[in-house]
Amino acid sequence: MMSFIPAWVFSLLRDNNIRIGGGFFLLLLIAALFAPELAPHDPNEQDLFNVLLPPMWEAGGSADFPLGTDALGQCVLSRLIYGAQVVVIIALTAPVGAAIIGSILAMIGGYFGGRSDWLINRVVETWLSFPAVVLALILMIALSPGLHNVIISIVLVDWARFCKVLRADVLVIRRRDYVAAARITGARPAGIIIRDVFPGIIPTMISLMALEISIAIVAESILSFVGMSVGPDVSSWGGMISDGLSSMYSSPYPLLLPMIAMILTVLATTFLGQGVRQVVDLHLAERTREA
Repeated sequence: MMSFIPAWVFSLLRDNNIRIGGGFFLLLLIAALFAPELAPHDPNEQDLFNVLLPPMWEAGGSADFPLGTDALGQCVLSRLIYGAQVVVIIALTAPVGAAIIGSILAMIGGYFGGRSDWLINRVVETWLSFPAVVLALILMIALSPGLHNVIISIVLVDWARFCKVLRADVLVIRRRDYVAAARITGARPAGIIIRDVFPGIIPTMISLMALEISIAIVAESILSFVGMSVGPDVSSWGGMISDGLSSMYSSPYPLLLPMIAMILTVLATTFLGQGVRQVVDLHLAERTREA
């Protein structure tokens, strides 16, 4: 069974950047899956007698609220842990959806060329001319707030980026000798795309998905910050940052802690993306030499 797994997949596991980024995301995934067990309080539980408490290591802090409370007396640690659920869902679904749409259109346009390629290119160029955040906000206004609609809006914003990059790979792959040989033997275009073209763009697609994770997470946080993402009863880091602004001078922790969590997550995705990109580049260089 191991012989059916490409060698570059094992290279991913040996890269230090991927280990750092993947390790952080593993911790994030554990926090999201076991949030009810790990969080000391319900994230929406309000304790108005313990408002704006500092972390427990500072004077006035309490062990019942390890990272303090916000302006409504909600446990900051609990909201951070439950907010990881939104981050993980966005990170696992939005890049995949954008990759599916972008890769399908890239293979259709890049392989067949002609009018279909021209039409897809015009749509991609028009789509990419809009600022991503502004386009996401417009889509959210049309769709209404909600986690499912956030995922849909991010997918609809980012598919064009996948399509543009993957199309270039398809144009190279369709000129390969093995693709020409498949045409000569009478293979159908759909079969050639599935068996010969699609496997060739998988490494680049995985690299793009790794980079897309941080973009999707930041986009969701921006939407949460302006109140266009999940509802007020769902904890999100962007919403925590927005709420923390009102009390930043009284207690900076409700603002700083979700910002730190966001920065660490983006750094982890940067490490992950760089690692995947390095491994993919080595794989593509070896494949080019063999060809």
